[in-house]
Amino acid sequence: MSQIISHTPTWVFVIFFVLLALGLMQSKEREVKVFTVFILPIAMLAFSIFGVYSAVDISLLTVGLWGLGLLATLFIGIKLAYPKLVCFSSQNNRLTIPGSWVPLILMMAIFMTKFFVGFAMARDLPIIDEIIFMALLSLLYGVFSGIFLSRGFVMFKAVKHQAS
Repeated sequence: MSQIISHTPTWVFVIFFVLLALGLMQSKEREVKVFTVFILPIAMLAFSIFGVYSAVDISLLTVGLWGLGLLATLFIGIKLAYPKLVCFSSQNNRLTIPGSWVPLILMMAIFMTKFFVGFAMARDLPIIDEIIFMALLSLLYGVFSGIFLSRGFVMFKAVKHQAS
């Protein structure tokens, strides 16, 4: 284990702690400007796409499964309307978002997935060439992205709903 950590580049730890800090901030109730609700989902979407691109061959299968995971969880997330209790104040154009540990868990899941894939590629483990691994990884990254994106849409929907 210590060899894995000692051979890990410093920038990986920086990303880990930035994601950890962002996730901890999300665990507390906060007020945010409306346009900022899509910053984290877009960042995680880019991280997810990069994860697929850097780990597997971009093909119709991998892009299709990534898209399927994204669309399925986007649809489910919007239907479940999570996060609940988002309030919009038209006076100061801000959303009050209840704290949640879900973003931290998702960010850490994406990070750990990316870390495992990087480890597997660095060690040239045979699993990285398996089609089922590529397919599941693509689907998983799409699911992560869909959850983040659905949260953004639900919060934006709260703006539309309370403004009308």
